[in-house]
Amino acid sequence: MDILQDLENRGLVHQVTDREGLEKHLKENQITLYCGFDPTADSLHIGHLVPLTMLKRFQQAGHKPIALVGGGTGMIGDPSGRSSERSLNTSEVVHGFTEKIREQISKLVDIDQGDNPVQSRNNHDWLGNMTIIDFLRDAGKHFGINYMLAKESVSARIEQGITFTEFSYMILQSLDYLKLYEQENCTLQIGGSDQWGNITAGMELIRRSREDEDEQIKVFGLTVPLITKADGTKFGKTAGNAVWLDPEKTTPYEFYQFWINTDDRDVAKFLRYFTFLSEEEIAKLEQEVEQHPENRVAQKRLAEEMTRSIHGEAALEQATKISAALFSGDLKELSAHDIEQGFKDVPTYTSEKENIGLVDLLVQASISSSKRQAREDIGNGAVYINGERKQDVNYIVSADDRIEDQFIIIRRGKKKYFLVQF
Repeated sequence: MDILQDLENRGLVHQVTDREGLEKHLKENQITLYCGFDPTADSLHIGHLVPLTMLKRFQQAGHKPIALVGGGTGMIGDPSGRSSERSLNTSEVVHGFTEKIREQISKLVDIDQGDNPVQSRNNHDWLGNMTIIDFLRDAGKHFGINYMLAKESVSARIEQGITFTEFSYMILQSLDYLKLYEQENCTLQIGGSDQWGNITAGMELIRRSREDEDEQIKVFGLTVPLITKADGTKFGKTAGNAVWLDPEKTTPYEFYQFWINTDDRDVAKFLRYFTFLSEEEIAKLEQEVEQHPENRVAQKRLAEEMTRSIHGEAALEQATKISAALFSGDLKELSAHDIEQGFKDVPTYTSEKENIGLVDLLVQASISSSKRQAREDIGNGAVYINGERKQDVNYIVSADDRIEDQFIIIRRGKKKYFLVQF
């Protein structure tokens, strides 16, 4: 199966400028393609996973992908898909974000390694030294105002207002395609569905800037669909926060749990989008969802594939270990590092390393509202320390209860966890 057909089967093609022409181009040539990543934060998030895996898919099909980090365009801000203007970051901040994102991409797609490496480029290399005169003469003259106003990324902002800075973003991204066409013979740009206007503008710039030359120009654009969940919410958000690829911002356990909690209605789609499993494997997992949804076999496979690919085998093992411990209630085997990941967001109380009565600890840590309530909770068997039920109201919490002399996990009832840190 050719790469374009595989992408369509997986539901990964939203728009393509010339379907038949691109199919022929891909079959007859080893092409160079690119996808851009603007450094708007110090980490990529799971919304970037589809374009990242697209680069891998083209690489596996024998083509030459370029991951373009927008050190130049990141100074401006893309208006696509936004109702208001971005806050502009300083050059030092953008430079720092650019380096971190380049490092992150290099870990995920093996930049500059192997026989058919993914290349890394930074558009600041050509945009950073361009003068305003060069910009207007070499690029601006090829863009009609009416043409730009017709683009959705611009037209959607006309009523709310758009500055010339963001209005010019389209031309800057078009210059990226032109420069990569000239320097690398890049003939395909891919991106999210909100990038369609910018991609087609880049193709237009290539054609217009070379129309006086005797050259047969073949350039293409392809977008992937906007990913939404079955409940209508935006993919990639949890409790209002992004799911980051940086393990310091979103722990591998949290990352694993995000995929485990995938809705039954979404899991087959996400397996096709994000993993490299065959259609036969996905069909079997889809059948498992229909016949035995309570086992969540497909969700577990999705979580395993994604955590392994982003964070590695060791992080996957740790995430599954934490998950199993929380499910069983047996927490003794967890390490301090496991606890830091698995209980990152639970209420935490800091205590001195000294013996303390369980009743007093429950009150001090605001686990029980009063000593009377604490005694009642203990007597009713509702209090657990590191997974073990404690029903002695006179129990003394000591060093023997501390995991690696740092933590005690207290559970009240079935699901309310609290962390005591020493």
